[in-house]
Order: sequence, then C-alpha cells, then structure tokens
Amino acid sequence: MGAPFARAQLRPLSEAPVLEWGIRWDVTDSERIRIILATAAAMGSSALLRRGDMASPLRLETLELEGGVLHWSGLTVDPGADAWEVEVFGHGCVYRMLLSGEPAEPGTWVTPLPRQLIQVRRRAHRRAPAPLDLSVRLPLPGWLGRERDAVDVSLHGMALRLGTGERLSPGRVLQPIELRTAAGEVLSLRGEVRHVSDRTDGELQCGLLVTPLTAEDSERWQALVARALHPTTCTDGARVEEQWRLFIDSGYFNLAGRSVEDFESRRRSFIELGRQAGSMGSVLTEVVWPSERGLEATLSAMKPYRSVWMVHQLARRQDATRFERLKGQMLRELYVHCVEHAQRDSGFRWFAAYIESTVPFTYRSHVGFAERMAATGRTLMLPMRMIDVECGHSPAPPSTGLELGPATEAERRLLVERIALTRPACYAEALDLRLETLDLRDVTRAWQAVGLERERHLLVAREGAKPVAVAVLESGSPGTNPFGLLDSVRVFALSPRARQAYPALMDGARRWFAQRGRDGFTFLAEEAGDVEAAGLHDAAPDAKPYLWLIPADLAPEFLEHIHEQTAPRPLSHPQKELS
Repeated sequence: MGAPFARAQLRPLSEAPVLEWGIRWDVTDSERIRIILATAAAMGSSALLRRGDMASPLRLETLELEGGVLHWSGLTVDPGADAWEVEVFGHGCVYRMLLSGEPAEPGTWVTPLPRQLIQVRRRAHRRAPAPLDLSVRLPLPGWLGRERDAVDVSLHGMALRLGTGERLSPGRVLQPIELRTAAGEVLSLRGEVRHVSDRTDGELQCGLLVTPLTAEDSERWQALVARALHPTTCTDGARVEEQWRLFIDSGYFNLAGRSVEDFESRRRSFIELGRQAGSMGSVLTEVVWPSERGLEATLSAMKPYRSVWMVHQLARRQDATRFERLKGQMLRELYVHCVEHAQRDSGFRWFAAYIESTVPFTYRSHVGFAERMAATGRTLMLPMRMIDVECGHSPAPPSTGLELGPATEAERRLLVERIALTRPACYAEALDLRLETLDLRDVTRAWQAVGLERERHLLVAREGAKPVAVAVLESGSPGTNPFGLLDSVRVFALSPRARQAYPALMDGARRWFAQRGRDGFTFLAEEAGDVEAAGLHDAAPDAKPYLWLIPADLAPEFLEHIHEQTAPRPLSHPQKELS
C-alpha cells in the first residue's frame, strides 16, 4: 500500500459559492467519457478528490485506452476501497464522477473508467488569474487605504483575497471599488459580494459580481480582462499587414480553387479596415497569434446579423506548431478568444460559420460538433454552393417577359412565409429573415456607428403583377473578409416558374453591386440545381461548403469540443479517419 497518508491534508471548504448560473449534462456514452478524460490527461487538467466538504488535489496522468484504466498522481490521502467523488476541470466546466481503486505506489491511484460523468458549467464567463500588478481598494470603514490582492477576473466578476480577520457577507454592495494598474490607469467598479470561501493557505477569498461605473471604466475593464484571459493573442490591428502575408503563406488564398492574384485588388481595403479593427469590437474582431518570427495564426469574428456572431478567415502557417507550448494551443486560443469576444455581447444568440467541410480540422471541429449535438435538434448544417460572380461579366439573358423591382410590403410578407415553410426556424431567426428584421435596420445602424457599411435589398422578379422569385442582396464594408462573404446573394422561389427568373436576378444583382463599387459577389446557392438555373459555373465542384449554426448557449460546449480535437494525442473515435 506504500506510505501512510495524512488525512489532515484535507481542508474543509467554507461557505460554498452561490451558483449564479449553471448547466448540467449527464454523460453515459463510454466513448465520449474516454475522449473527455483522455483530453484532461493530455491537457494536464487539475482535479480534486472529495469526500463530503473535504477536498484534496489530484492529477490525472494517463488513460490507458485499451484497458480503460485511469492513472492518478498527487494523492495525499488513503482512499481505501470506498468510492470517492472526483472532480476534473475542463474548459470552463467541471466533470464529476464516482471512482474507487487502489494506490499503486505512494501518491498514486489507479481506477477504472467511470460509467457516468456529470458535466457542470457553473459560470457564464471563464475566469483567469488577475494581473500581478493590479491593486484593489475597497470602500469600507477601517479598510480605507489598505490594498487587497485580486485572485482572478472575468468579464463580470472578480475574486479578492481578504486579510486576516476580514469578512464580508454575501449580498453586500461595495461602491466604488478602485482598481489601479501598473500603467497608472484607474477604474471604478460596483461590486456585489456573491460568496466567501476558504483558501488552502487559510485565508478567505471573496467572489464579487462587478459592474464598471462609467463607459470609460467599462472599456478599461474589458481591456484588462481580455489581457488576462488571452495573454498569447492580440486584436489591436497593429499587425494587419503581417496578417495579409499570413493568408498568402498559409495557403488560405488557395481555398475553393482561388489564387493569391485573385485577392490583390482587395488588399488595400483589408489593411485599412484592419488597422481600425481594435475600435470596432461591437461588430467585429480580428484575432492574431504572434511569435518572435511574426504572425503564426489568425481567426476573426464578425456580427453580420442582429444576434449572430460568425467566425471566419482561419489561417495558420504549416510549421507554426513549433512555437506552441502544448500541441494545438494556437487553434484553441484563437477560437476561445473569438467566442469569448462574442459572449461580451448581451445580444449574442447564435454562433455561425461558413465552413469548408473537406478541410480536416474544420470537419473534426465544426462538422463533428454538429453531429454530436444532432440529437438536440438545435444545430444546423445547411449544404450550399458558394459561387463567385463577377459584376463585369453579364451575359445577355433571354427575353422572359420578367420585370425586376424592389419588394413591396405584400412581397416581403410572402417571402417570409416561404422561408418559414422551407427553412428551419433557426435559419430565419439567425439570418434576420423574419418580417420584423428583414430590413437589417438594427444591424445597419450598429455598423454605421463604427464607420462601416451594411445593407440589404430585396430584388423581386415579376411576371406581370405576379412575383416569381426574389433575390436577397446583402453588402458589407470592403475589407471585412477577403472572400467577400458579406457581399452575397440568396434566391428564393415564389412560384413554380422561379428558376426561369434566376438569370435575370443575377444580372440585376451585378448592377446593384457594381453601383456600390464592388467587382463581384458570392452567390449562396442553397438548393440543388440553383447554380445551373442561374446560368453560372461552379469552379470548385469538389468543395463541400455548409452554413454551420448553433445557439449561443452551446458555444461553451463547442469550445470544449475544440479542446478535445486539438489535444496532443490521437483520438480513438472513428471520425478521425473521415477527416
């Protein structure tokens, strides 16, 4: 059995934290349990061994996939033959399980795989260690002038280490709490005490729900939290020219049959917008991962619709992994930064991407997650063709007796009804294709507030007075995406003769985009045969793009999935061969 264990090393946990928010998942699939615990072992995740209100640190070292055996280290108590509750920490969540086993050597423990995991997500926002140079002053009688140490921070929270004999009661409001950084910035917060708990060093820790008092305080607080949460990534736009070079070197510009030369005309607008991206966080962010060599990887997010944040333009150098501390670090941290940026937005309801499913990582991450969550009925994988259409090339359409014009109110209502009948409800809600959001008014206003363009126009083809088909034309500021994702057209049938109108609608779209200074747009063909009906050619027939859409409350689970797919180990589930 090895050396005896000292039970005195277990410490009681004081007042349990008040759970402000929580989601629970019961995991019983054996393969899913293996993936979760193999990821935890590979990532060096911390763990706790619990009995009642007592806890002791633990570490999951390895998982034997063949035998399904877990090897633990750091054991400081004798677990005996009884079952213990073990908590393993994932990305912003805790996995709980009941385990029994036996010590193999002093400080080690060997157990079988559990039959069930309980996943608990206790906070809406992840926490990170507070900057070491952050000083905190609380407005309390007798405490004035004494600084407290901040333990960690999140978008809406902060934990403080209290001094000997100091206590605060849950519910107490502190205002103003003064924070001072090493750079001399001062910001003020309102804080509400949510819980007080024991630390392992014998002192007390106080958890606060915090709210900045002014708009300037809010900007400084968000910047402080972003630096703490994302120390390896940047969003200030200072390296946008290197970002363009990264697109070239990584092969990003070669996707879907394109070449570097195809994008040269869009370079200037991309760089001009990118230099200002740091001040446009309400509608977009461009995240980069730098090393001493330069930029190694990038991922961006934008808010093209009222409640949607969309990730796009993922690129990474082929040899970038040599700069990672742990394999997969870059992709993980890029996705985490983009998702957590979206979570700062109170209007965030949907998370989306246009994905190319033939890219191995994209298949494992986006397609794999949608398939895993398919049983919930809350994800969308909509196949489509994404066709580049040049404004300058406009073949003369045959005479069809059709007239084109803006949609009337009756035609707007008819379009919304047809979309409701032919598309999932989440599609219409997320893409603002409901009657109350059809004009993109709120989105246009938000983009204009930061100096950017966003517009939608409904172009209807009519046979006499009867509407036949409608094209939904959308534009966005040049530079938001090199592939021009925001300059797009969708077509919807309003009658059995609809496809006869598609060439005329494409011609009308060419004129509309040319008037706005665009050299082309993307036709998002969502029905089989629409490309041919529109008189267009698919230059990349082997591509398999999708519109990928999940609700915002599943975004934390998606990040957990990203961690699993990028962990430094081979995955044992069958999907790895499909990628």
